[in-house]
Amino acid sequence: MNTEYTAVIRQEGDWWIGWIQEIPGVNCQERTYGELKETLKITLREALAFNRQEALALAGADYREDRISIAA
Repeated sequence: MNTEYTAVIRQEGDWWIGWIQEIPGVNCQERTYGELKETLKITLREALAFNRQEALALAGADYREDRISIAA
C-alpha cells in the first residue's frame, strides 16, 4: 500500500485548509498548520480503511489481491 501522499495546504485568513491530492474527499480545515497535518493523516487513514472495506464487500467471496506500483 502506498504510504506517501501529497497534501496540498494553504492558509486562508485565520484557517489552514488542505486536502490529499491523490484521494478525493480527504480535506480538512484547522486553526494551525500542525493541527491540519494531523487531521489530514487521521482522515486519510479513515478514508483508506473505508475504501478497502467497500472494495472487499463488493468483491464477494472469490477474489484475489495484487499489488500495483507506478512510477511518478
